[in-house]
Order: sequence, then C-alpha cells, then structure tokens
Amino acid sequence: MQYLEIEGGRKLSGSVRIGGAKNAALPVIAATLLSDAPVTIENLPNVVDIRTLLKLLSMLGAKVEHEGNRALIDCSKIHSTRAVYEIVAQMRASILVLGPLLSRFGECEVSLPGGCAIGQRPIDLHLKALESMGAEIEIMGGYVHAKSPEGGLHGAKIIFDKISVGATENTLMAAALAHGTTEIINAAREPEIVQLCEMLASAGLPIEGIGSSRIKITGSGGVPLHFPNAIRIIPDRIEAGTYLCAGAITYSQITLEHVNMEHLQSVIDKLENMGCSFVAQEDELTILPPAQRLREVNIVTAEYPGFPTDMQAQCMAVATLAEGESLIEERLFENRFMHVSELNRLGADIWLKGNVAAVRPVEELNGADVMATDLRASSALVLAALAAKGTTRIRRIYHLDRGYEDLQGKLAALGAAIERKSE
Repeated sequence: MQYLEIEGGRKLSGSVRIGGAKNAALPVIAATLLSDAPVTIENLPNVVDIRTLLKLLSMLGAKVEHEGNRALIDCSKIHSTRAVYEIVAQMRASILVLGPLLSRFGECEVSLPGGCAIGQRPIDLHLKALESMGAEIEIMGGYVHAKSPEGGLHGAKIIFDKISVGATENTLMAAALAHGTTEIINAAREPEIVQLCEMLASAGLPIEGIGSSRIKITGSGGVPLHFPNAIRIIPDRIEAGTYLCAGAITYSQITLEHVNMEHLQSVIDKLENMGCSFVAQEDELTILPPAQRLREVNIVTAEYPGFPTDMQAQCMAVATLAEGESLIEERLFENRFMHVSELNRLGADIWLKGNVAAVRPVEELNGADVMATDLRASSALVLAALAAKGTTRIRRIYHLDRGYEDLQGKLAALGAAIERKSE
C-alpha cells in the first residue's frame, strides 16, 4: 500500500502547468461511441479514471491507441454493448456510455454505477430523460437494460427536476443520433458541458444555447457522427484551484500555466476575500499571498458558475489557518465532509452541524497520520500537510491518482518536501 509522506512548513515557488480536465475528458471519450470513424483526443490527463474509461471502450470493441496525453479511438467495430460491473463499479462516470450506446446501437446493458440502488441517486434523471426519448428501460440483476423504439430514439422536451452534469451529458449524447430536436431545460452549465456541446457541434449538429440552462440539439437521425478535427481537452479548473490553494495555505507565490481564468472565477473571488491577490496574463495566473494572516471566508457550494463542490475541501483546508471563523455550506452532496475528522487530526478546529461546517481559527497545524476518503478530500489533506509543522503521512492515496496527474512531482518541483512510499 502506497502513502505520501510530507514534511510541512516549506515555502513554495515557481510555476506549474495545469493539465486537461478529467471531468471534460470523460464525456468526450464516451462521445466517441457516436462515431464510426477514428477520433483523436489531445491534452488528456494521465489519471486512473481516464485509463478506466478507455479500458471499458476497449472491452466494447473499440480500438484504442493511448500514449501520454493523446488517444486515438476507433469505435467502428463495436462488438458488445454491455458495460460490465467490474469496470463501472470503479468509476461512476462510466454511466456516460449509456446514452451513446443506446442512441447508436438501439440497445445496451450498463451496470448500475458502484452497484448503487436507484432511489434518490442522480441516475434516475438519466433514465427518465431516455424514456422521454422513447427508450424502454428495465433494471435487472444490477444492470440498466435499455432499448430504443423501432426507428430509433426521437427528440423530446426534457425538464430536469434538479441540475445534473451527468444527466445533461448523457441526454446530449443520446439526442445526438436521435430523430428530431431535443430541448433540455434546467441543463447543467459547467465548462465540461460546453466542451461536449462544441464537440457535437463540430460534427455538424445544430445546437442552440451552449453554456445556458436551456439547450436545443437536433439529432442526425441515426447517422453516426464524424468529428473533423482533434478534440483538445480544456484545462482542469479543479486542479488549477487546488494549486491556488497550495499557494494560499503556504503563503507562497505560484504561477499556473495553461489555465482558463473564467472557469476559475468563483475560486479566485473567495481567495481574494481571504486576502490573496492575482496577476493574470493570457493563460497564466499568479497567486500572491496576503502580507498578513489569511482572513476568514464564507462559502456555499452551488452549480456552475457558483462555487464548485469539488473545491470545497481544499478551501476548507486553507480556512483552518485563517484569523477568524469561516462557514462552509455544502448544498450539493450529503457526504462531502468526510475530510473534516482527518483535518482535525492535523490540529484543525472544525465543527459540523448538518450541511454546514464552522472552521474555527487555530495558530498552526501539526503533522499526523491521516487517511484519504475520496478524491478531493485527499487533496485537502495534502494542502494541510504542506502547511503543518512536522511530518504527515497520507494513506489511501489511490483516490488522488484518480484525478490528479503527478501531484507529487508537480508539488516537489515547487519546493515541497513530498515523497511517495510503500509499506
């Protein structure tokens, strides 16, 4: 079992290049199922989740050539439309193959992600949208069995009860080969959705409302799509935000290369509230730490363009060393505070009441043995360890490898004392 050992208390400096966005790359990879011609994807992050989805496509019959940050995917000879539990259980985003498989091949079987029950989990929005387009859906043996009507899926007006990134993506991909126009109301607006829409539009599909909560897309009527150019994945706003937090919590000046400032605005706003300042130049962003102690901050997570839930844990780590009490309200996920007990092991003073965390000021954090519980919680512990006195050992770092490309190497290049060890 591998773990990270971090000796805290060091200033960081230098620049770090931000990689492609994992959450944008996953639906782009799934969308290659809509084509019977090879598709090139560039600026892919080299993380476990990407390799997992590429493995799933290979199991379905796609020819995948993946090297470094580039992949060539040929889905012309798909021989299976069954996405097995062994792969889907590893990553919830694997459910994104449901829409394109159904739309192109007329039927498919996709394991429920993580073996979860339907209940109140967001997958029910995916299924209702597909049913609105004419699909017949049954849940049997832990699999979603979906079949399109004779002649294929048809356009529909779909109103989501709540905003869901995954359901918006699956609906867009299903609608891409459907007959007629599909209108999605209360659609997610994340940059990752915009990238998927732009990819589909590049194949000639008429799409209105890109970047808005109301999207109209006219399908190809069953004709597979051809993407004329390579798809280049947008910069990862969550990776970028994490390094900004590294600069803030260690009071260090760090420059980020290859970022999109617009995608980061809500995070920048909160760090400015805490006393940090920024210098932007084209696709580079430099964080300048406050001259005095960080100030407290109030954060409420929300759908884009609000404050991202994927940055909540990292900003909580920064807030542990602020001069006043910060309040952080998590409105999107029920169990997104599992990092609190581990941050408290490092000397933080965080109290929970329902979906609100009160982060009370402490003078310093101290190294300890901690355990990561999920991807973003892992990065929050790394940030806290960078600022803590003494040595911190973080276990279960396989969570980190799902979404951060070479986090250890990038932080070490900035001056952090960080090593990956085995026990």
